[in-house]
Amino acid sequence: MISNSIHIAEQTLLAIRQINRAMDVHSKKLTKAYGLTGPQLIVLKEIERAQGASLSVLSRNISLSLATVSVILDKLEDKKYVERYKGSTDKRTIYVRITDSAREIIDKVPNLLQEDFLIKFEKLKDWEQSLILSSIQRIASMMKVDISEPTSSVYE
Repeated sequence: MISNSIHIAEQTLLAIRQINRAMDVHSKKLTKAYGLTGPQLIVLKEIERAQGASLSVLSRNISLSLATVSVILDKLEDKKYVERYKGSTDKRTIYVRITDSAREIIDKVPNLLQEDFLIKFEKLKDWEQSLILSSIQRIASMMKVDISEPTSSVYE
């Protein structure tokens, strides 16, 4: 007989797979409609949000390795959406800024999360939103995700 906790764990993993699948489908729609992957859009939005941040700060803010962020930036630079520049005080530090064409794309592209999710999530009480966030953060820590390790090209 399977214990109840194993059954709940399997249901939890199934729900995570469903979330991952929904995010993949949404990312493919973004790519088809706007020529950007979900991670590329995440990077663009974070660059816009954290103006003047170094590559290492961007990497930490979006929980992707520096190597992955660099590969994504290469692709965004090829599309003329970002520009890299060296710091004025420390020439070893690299910063990045978005271009005007990237701003136009950011304004056109729908949210990273499906609008339906955002509408439903915002209708939840604050304690429910916090509970969901803390549960997902706990799951991520239990999976021991190490962002310092290079990730596969799925994030590029």
